[in-house]
Amino acid sequence: MPAYLHEAFFGWYPYLCLGVFLIGSYLRFEREQYTWRSGSSQLLRKRQLFWGSILFHAGILFLFFGHLVGLLTPHWLYEHFISAGTKQMVAIITGGIAGVVCFVGLTMLLHRRLFDPRVRVTSSFADVAILVILWVQLALGLLTIPVSLQHTDGSVMLILSDWAQRIVTGQAGAAELLVGIGWTYQVHIILGLTIFLIFPFSRLVHIWSVPIWFLGRRGYQVVRTRHVGGTARTGR
Repeated sequence: MPAYLHEAFFGWYPYLCLGVFLIGSYLRFEREQYTWRSGSSQLLRKRQLFWGSILFHAGILFLFFGHLVGLLTPHWLYEHFISAGTKQMVAIITGGIAGVVCFVGLTMLLHRRLFDPRVRVTSSFADVAILVILWVQLALGLLTIPVSLQHTDGSVMLILSDWAQRIVTGQAGAAELLVGIGWTYQVHIILGLTIFLIFPFSRLVHIWSVPIWFLGRRGYQVVRTRHVGGTARTGR
């Protein structure tokens, strides 16, 4: 990769993606609240949706917080308790298991979205595109595992962590850290940043609205069903 592209992708692109992620999410919530949803299609092919959704969400949550903590925790904070090599092996094993679980679930969701005619009709281009992008990103993540096993001293993990921490704290020289790093890591990083870039324009915005308040919700939801005879029945 030419030096100017490398600097653009790993030095400037992260700030563009994070800026669009935060500002775009805010503007969409302010101006298009009726589109702030995941666009459920649970009435169609529910069994595959149920298992695919459970596996996908369980895996993706573990991977997200694993990456967040793993990349943004300074080495000096844990070096007296666990070595970089040991931390890398823990990340490979736990992340690999979560990655496979997530990949299986996402494959089920993508298959349902593409090959069930009724679900396909109700799907927009963005619905399919975001699933494909996530599927490719997961595949790339799993491809980094055999590469990581070739250097189990944790050196590359420390480089990636240093890069992420420099980006978050606005320090100079972040892009230079990734010079010569494997292409799987580079593409995985670029695609991961791109997911942040398109986040405000996709159904992924519903992540901001995790209904924790629902656990303390009082009362019932009123559901009315309409019958052919014109009568309506109310249930709770």
